[in-house]
Amino acid sequence: MKYTLISAIFAAIFFPLAAAHAADKPENRQVLFGETHLHTLLSFDSYVFGNRNTPDDAYRYAKGETIKHPAGFDMTLTEPLDFQSVTDHAIYLGMLPAMHDPKLAVSKHPLSLNIRKANTQAERLAAFQQLFPRLTKSDEPDDLVDENIMKSAWAQIIEAANRHNEPGKFTALIGYEYTSGPENQNLHRNVFFRGGSAPSLPFSRIMSPNPEDLWAWMDGLRENGMDTIAVPHNSNGSNGLMFMTKKWDGTPMDMDYAETRMRNEPIVEMTQVKGDSETHPLLSPNDEFADFETMPFRIGVWVESQPDGSYVRQAYRRGLEMAAQGGGNPYRFGMIGASDTHVGAGAFDEDNYWSKVGLVDANAQLRGSVPMKEPNPDGSAYNVNNFHTWSASGLAAVWADGNTRGDIFDAMRRKETYATTGPRIKLRFFASAEFSRNIENRTDMVKRAYKEGVSMGGDLIVKGRRAPEFLVWAMRDAKSYGLQRVQIVKGWLKSDGSSDEKVFDVACAGGKKPGRGHRCPDNGAKVDITTCRASAETNASELKTVWQDPEFKKGQQAFYYVRVLENPSCRWSTWDALRAGVPPRPDVDTIIQERAYSSPIWVN
Repeated sequence: MKYTLISAIFAAIFFPLAAAHAADKPENRQVLFGETHLHTLLSFDSYVFGNRNTPDDAYRYAKGETIKHPAGFDMTLTEPLDFQSVTDHAIYLGMLPAMHDPKLAVSKHPLSLNIRKANTQAERLAAFQQLFPRLTKSDEPDDLVDENIMKSAWAQIIEAANRHNEPGKFTALIGYEYTSGPENQNLHRNVFFRGGSAPSLPFSRIMSPNPEDLWAWMDGLRENGMDTIAVPHNSNGSNGLMFMTKKWDGTPMDMDYAETRMRNEPIVEMTQVKGDSETHPLLSPNDEFADFETMPFRIGVWVESQPDGSYVRQAYRRGLEMAAQGGGNPYRFGMIGASDTHVGAGAFDEDNYWSKVGLVDANAQLRGSVPMKEPNPDGSAYNVNNFHTWSASGLAAVWADGNTRGDIFDAMRRKETYATTGPRIKLRFFASAEFSRNIENRTDMVKRAYKEGVSMGGDLIVKGRRAPEFLVWAMRDAKSYGLQRVQIVKGWLKSDGSSDEKVFDVACAGGKKPGRGHRCPDNGAKVDITTCRASAETNASELKTVWQDPEFKKGQQAFYYVRVLENPSCRWSTWDALRAGVPPRPDVDTIIQERAYSSPIWVN
């Protein structure tokens, strides 16, 4: 065979038990959908925003039960999830509930008194903002920190996860959020543990705001048999810091840095409530689908976030360039999605959206999708905030050997994962130097694909001039809209050491073939925003194809990933306006195209 399974060899060397298990009939792997980013009353901001749901409540919701929103209405999933992790902020973990307990010393702190007085939206946001300066400093002791309270809260999270974990039926991963954000430039990560135990206290910004120190802590745990992974999120709000070309101290990145980061951060969260982090129209001007749910601000403020260094596709390209210069590639990660809900329950559906920050954005007026009853002093009609730029997103999907902690963690480790913006689209993606003829129509397609090639997240080395082949199979979510097209996004290294990118439509609804510019013909998709009824001349329940890169050159260093687009549908803000009997807000998109993104396959 004309390829080498580099990732499988790496896994066999460093994670032999996981590799052996994954190699056992991989064609039997199942796709599992889950939530890997949510907050309960134990997170400082979630509590300030009125959330009183516990980790137990969050797991009950994930399993299909109904729980209450802080505003009092019911929250229920359309169908249960397969796995979930409660990821409360490590910083101030459990401290906000403690501030409201008059028996505890922290309740007497002046800031505690101010927070307890917050009742209106403006007061809650102001209380939240009072905490921000503390989130970015680390040069002196923090008098709001009580380690005993934090350890107790962390123990609650671990106990809840272990209580709700049901191997083979539902997986509860132990996890938390590492919250580093200098000047509101987001460097947050979610950290997950493979097993049912964890350290007595998670590593937090209090210990260091430098993610490199987090990785060193994780390496130490791994050496002692406790495997962990970290998942960066909201790179779109990082102001270019998430995917830099230099280390924290300003020195050049090197091979050791790249290996350390990839060992600890094999996947990235690239879609969630606070927007999509795939790419930006300024970074991908030739991609007509690039401007999707673009949240332009840093986290928690109105300051714009610099696109350069903040988006995943550019990071993939940057990684190719860095590797060519001999410094290794620190950006060879897979993709997942999540919600980042702060009410203990993700709102994944456009037509049933409750945003994320509890009492602060619990209705359409508060989140700025419909006009307020009274205009602002300057005459503007909508509530002044950035909630209207947020999204009803997203979900993590993994191809796992079973529904257990180890199986799901191992799928994340080998990057056989993908992201969706909410719909449960099923997606497979393989590459080979040469697949069996007519493989897409064979009954043993998946078995052959694993045997003859690599799956998403893998590495393929091609010898000779023949271009690699890619097998894509996408299946719609029966509860969502039909599929419109499947695209393959390619990035490659040019001879001068710079990189380039291109998007190819490879499968079109209605059996149509991509035409000029490698684009599907118009399928007549329309949405009536006065009723939110969607229609199209063609749509697909399934799209499957084998595609060969027509522009591949011998020895070319490249990455490829799949982007699947549904037919257009109403955005959540349009649903809000429809229910309120008012026109949609004019400065936001009225319709969107829900989508799924595979982890890449790297060639050569």
